[in-house]
Amino acid sequence: MSRHLGLDLGGTNIKAVVLGRNEGPDGDGDLGVIASTSIATAADRGPAVVAQRIVAAGRELAASHPGLTTAGLGVPGLFNRDTGRIELFPNLPGPWAGFPLRERVGEGLGMPVAMINDARAFVVAEATLGAGRGCRTVVGVTLGTGVGGGVIVDGRLHLGATGTAGEIGHQTIEPDGPRCGCGNRGCAERLAQAETIARQGGRATAEEVFAAATAGDARARAAVDGAVRALAIAIANVVTVLVPDAVIVGGGMAGANETLLEPLRAAVRERTPLLPEGRVPILAARLGPTAGAIGAALAGGGFAGSGQPPAADPPPAVDRAPAADPPPAADPPARAR
Repeated sequence: MSRHLGLDLGGTNIKAVVLGRNEGPDGDGDLGVIASTSIATAADRGPAVVAQRIVAAGRELAASHPGLTTAGLGVPGLFNRDTGRIELFPNLPGPWAGFPLRERVGEGLGMPVAMINDARAFVVAEATLGAGRGCRTVVGVTLGTGVGGGVIVDGRLHLGATGTAGEIGHQTIEPDGPRCGCGNRGCAERLAQAETIARQGGRATAEEVFAAATAGDARARAAVDGAVRALAIAIANVVTVLVPDAVIVGGGMAGANETLLEPLRAAVRERTPLLPEGRVPILAARLGPTAGAIGAALAGGGFAGSGQPPAADPPPAVDRAPAADPPPAADPPARAR
């Protein structure tokens, strides 16, 4: 049975899982997590230290589960697919631009490492083993420090020509709105991230704002409504273009559950009049805080291209950039009528 290491770099913690098939009568049990761990990121100590801690988390699981065949790493931002160097980590402190993270982690683990954006890893995990299992086209949205996203179209993770497709949180919602960490103004992320909700709701954390809103606090309710509005516009845009089988919402703020999701569903319905009501359900994620690490393991093991676990364990992943999506076929010539 092959086993796949998944690592998820977060601002507070680094999560790691080992993914494998649970033993069945014929050795072909269901794919699932067989071990996990988590350590502090120590983000304030800089990229080199963080890379060492990612390696430490991976080695901890490798020591207790020998025979790992592949490794994947989810990261909170953008990177160069050819070199594995970081391009933008908008919510992680330190001089990350140009840092060779894939190389450092691969050298430390002694195996090639496939790198994937953490929100894309989330949607791969949920579409393969979570709330979107069985769906062919899925939109994933992660809510927390930032607003991330990913899209699976016809069973395949869509990355686009540059590998950055799926940035749902960086749609412009307010053209002259506040500056986002990406450099744009008025992004959904800037309007709906946890820090904005906490500040506008007059509480220390977004979770406290959700609790206060549920208890009837007017300022907290207004903060939640503002975040819901921005998210609803962003999600409705994507739903109208793709008409997915489902939208899956996860991340730290999704723990607010129906305080957030019910008004979000209603707001998206109002903004998607071309679709029958209920055609695209908005679902709560099922895999919890390890979803990013699970998705990274799936990406490293070669599962992410299909969106579903293959019948047999895949061969080890090759440490190279995935091919760009092919250009669309030209329209056929019109036939005479």
